[in-house]
Parts: sequence; C-alpha cells; structure tokens
Amino acid sequence: MGNIHTVGPNEALIVSGGCCGSTKKRTIVGGWAWAWWLVTDVQRLSLEVMTLNPMCEMVETAQGVPLTVTGVAQCKIMKADELLGTASEQFLGKSVKEIKMTILQTLEGHLRAILGTLTVEEVYKDRDQFAALVREVAAPDVGRMGIEILSFTIKDVYDDVQYLQSLGKAQTASVKRDADAGVAEANRDAGIREAECEKSAMDVKYSTDTKIEDNARMYKLQKANFDQEINTAKAESQLAYELQAAKIRQRIRNEEIQIDIVERRKQIEIETQEINRKDCELSATVKLPAEAESYRVQTIAEGKRTQTVETARAEAERIKKIGSAEAYAIEQVGKAEAERMRMKANVYKMYGDAAIMNIVLESLPKIAAEVAAPLAKTEEIVLIGGNDQTTGDVTRLVGQLPPAINALTGVDLSKVLGKIPGAKA
Repeated sequence: MGNIHTVGPNEALIVSGGCCGSTKKRTIVGGWAWAWWLVTDVQRLSLEVMTLNPMCEMVETAQGVPLTVTGVAQCKIMKADELLGTASEQFLGKSVKEIKMTILQTLEGHLRAILGTLTVEEVYKDRDQFAALVREVAAPDVGRMGIEILSFTIKDVYDDVQYLQSLGKAQTASVKRDADAGVAEANRDAGIREAECEKSAMDVKYSTDTKIEDNARMYKLQKANFDQEINTAKAESQLAYELQAAKIRQRIRNEEIQIDIVERRKQIEIETQEINRKDCELSATVKLPAEAESYRVQTIAEGKRTQTVETARAEAERIKKIGSAEAYAIEQVGKAEAERMRMKANVYKMYGDAAIMNIVLESLPKIAAEVAAPLAKTEEIVLIGGNDQTTGDVTRLVGQLPPAINALTGVDLSKVLGKIPGAKA
C-alpha cells in the first residue's frame, strides 16, 4: 500500500527508494508523488526566499582600521533539477534555521576576506561596489550548495576608534575651507561685477541721454512734418468730405430711384400675381369644369362609338357566320339535289319512256294547279257566244296544252300518250 503526497510551487518533494529495491531519487515541485509504505522515503525542502543579516565585527581593513559591517542578503534554493538535487544532498533533513546558518557563515566569511583587502574609504564611499564584489565572490560557493543569491546590500559601516568620525571631520573642515574660499571669491567677483555693472550703467545712461536728445530733436522735426501733413490732410479731408457728401447724396438719390423702381416692379409683380390668381380662379371654376365636362362627354361618346362599332362588328360577324352557314346549307342542299337529279337521270335512263311518263303524270297536277291558280282568284267566268263557239275555244285551249308542256318540260305529250296502250293521239 502507499500514500499520495502533494506539494505547492514554494516547496520541493524529494522521493527516495521504491519497490523492487530501486535507489532512484525524484524531485517534484508543485505536483504530487506516490510513496510506498516502509520502502519509500519522502522529505520536503522549502524553496522560499531566506533573508539573512551577515555581520562582521571589528574586522581590520587593508589599513589596519577595525570596522564593523552589517548587510542584508536574500537567498533561495534553486529549482533546476541538478541544482535542486545538489541542495537536497546538502540540506535534506535540516531545518530552515540550520540552512540559513550555513549560508550566513559562508557569506560572513567572504565578507571578512574582502573587507581585509579594501581601505576604509573604498568601503565607506562605494558601498554598492563593495556589495557587488561580495556577491560575486560568494556566489560560486553557495551555488555549489544549490543556493542562489538574489540580492546583497551593505546595511551599515561603523568603527569604535572614531576613524570614520575623524575622516568626516577632516572632510567637513575641507568642505568648510573650500566654502570660505568660495565665499571670498564670490565676494570679490561680486565687487568686480558690481563695478562693471555700474560702469555699464553709466555708459548706458550717457548713451541713453544722448539718444534722448537726438530723439527729442527728431521728435520736433517729425512733429513739424506731421503738423504740415495733418493740415494738408485736414484740407484734403474737408474737400474729400464735401466730395464724399456729394457722392453720398447722389448714391442716396440713386437708391431712392432704385427703391421706386423696385416698388413699381413689386407692384407689377403683385398685379401679375393677381392676374395669375384670377386666371387660376377662372380656370378652377370655369375652364377645368368645362374641360372635365367635355372630357366626360367625349369619353361617353367614345364609349358609345366603341360600343356601336363593336356591336356592328359583332352583328356583321353574326351575319357573316349566318351567311356562311346558309351558303353551306344551300351548297349541301344543292349537292343533295344534284345527286338526287343525277340518280333520277340514271333511273330515267334505265327505265326510258316509262320513267318520263311517270314524271309527266306527277307534274300534271302541279301544272294544272299553276294554270288554275289565276282562275282560283276569279269569282265568276262569263262565256260570251254560242254553244259551238265555246266548244271551239275549249278545244283550242286544250290543243295548245301539249306544246306548252313540251316547252316547259321538254316532253312531247302527244308521243307519250300515243305510247300508252289503248290511247289514241
């Protein structure tokens, strides 16, 4: 069986051993690992920044002056796998306090060694270079332990023999001496400068007075010229004023004339607008209604004309179709009648005189009816003459009947009757 171990990004987990006798070592940062009971060793190593305060008391400098130096260092264990493995070999199982003590002793040793090679002035005046030198020398040693120096600064430098105080007094006295000399030189320079300024001021004053006199003379000359020019300008301005007044009066008169012209134009425009208004009014009240009525009447007439034309066209088309139908019917009747006549002719040809006789006999009632038709309208017939004369008239009338039938039908009635058995011509 086993357990799961987790670590954050500020801590390293070192897992040693494992199943089957494995001796492999693993480092995990910000993750998790599986550990077997009894056979796996799990330890933690902090990766947080460690603040150290190295201090070297009464360390003699290159001049033999004992100094006490304090500093502040920020260090941490590096996260690279190889360096983290090196740090785990050096510090695994130790507390953070023990790790700090080891690093602190290393830094203090290098600080003492470097302090012995420098003068008091070098240490005191250029602390940044001193701190950089300590960091540069100590970095390889702590790096071999897997430690990285993030920063190193000198906090304080002092001594118990008042060397720094004396150095400060001498520096102060030198500064005061230089200040007094500077004040004296400044006073001297100020006096010289003051005299030069006074001389320059007098020169400027004399030059200014001269220029003032010159300017006064030039002013009077210029004033006289200006007065002459002013008088001339006044005269010219007076003449110009009168001329300008005349021009203005003329311009005013022109404007008045233009105003009259504009008023007349406006009056004409008003009258024109009134005429147009009346024209529009007449157009709206008389012309447009008349045009509308004319258009209505014209439209109605056009509609009636169109209706009449269309009606005539429809009637013509109807008559045309009726005529075509009647012509077709007549044609068909004529064809049928011709066919009937042809068939009759064939029959007549086939049967000869018997057929002709039949036609004559069928036609006699019709002929008699046609002959008697005028007589049917006669109310009475009066025969004048004797008996012999009447008989002769009837005989003559009957004798004229065969030629009439022959003329009408082309049949010789005498011959036909002669062919009838038992009949005599």
